[in-house]
Amino acid sequence: MTLTTYCLCFTFPEEGTFHDLAALLWNSFGTSVVLLQEIISIYLFLLPPNLTPAQPNRVCNVLALLQCVTSHSDTKMLLLNAKIPFYFYPFLDTTSESRPFEYLRLTSLGVIGALVKADDTQVIKILLPTRIIQRCLRAMQIGSELSKTVATFILRRCLLDDVSLRYICTTPELVFAVVRVLGNMVGALAAQPSSSLLKHIIRCYLRLSDNPRLVFCYVAQTLQKY
Repeated sequence: MTLTTYCLCFTFPEEGTFHDLAALLWNSFGTSVVLLQEIISIYLFLLPPNLTPAQPNRVCNVLALLQCVTSHSDTKMLLLNAKIPFYFYPFLDTTSESRPFEYLRLTSLGVIGALVKADDTQVIKILLPTRIIQRCLRAMQIGSELSKTVATFILRRCLLDDVSLRYICTTPELVFAVVRVLGNMVGALAAQPSSSLLKHIIRCYLRLSDNPRLVFCYVAQTLQKY
């Protein structure tokens, strides 16, 4: 039994509960290094896309463990300050829609989603300079419905933060990118409806409407279509 498989048995209620798993993973000597090695080992297969269906399994198990760490109040900021989530970005930067890449993309988004789930401005301040919004916008366009939903949730959580909203407002290219992607997603929902995805999109629009500049950009882009 691998380390990740052994630890995962504690993360699901039907297999047992182990509330201190996050602290144990973070504080155990050498564990973080082993987990990072598992993540980095798959980089060589990302470009050109050359993943087999079985290869992402070990990495996704590692990401599931790290999501446990990001979900714990005592270890979340420690992991973020160590820049561990930045090692997931190569998975978010891929454009292949095959199942192995989608599996990595979705699991990585799950870890980021756990980071932003709580209202914590410090988390947003650290993530914003890393182009997390741009990466979410990419996933909202090429991922599966579930990936799009998680990516839109992350965008919504970022928009709820005043610092993040100001950041978008002062970057014209980003303003139009957000408005364009959300508009395209609404159009796509006509063919493939998703109530959960639509809910997050509407909440993004509601938050954007709090800023007059963003409303103006949306109207301007809409008028360009006619």
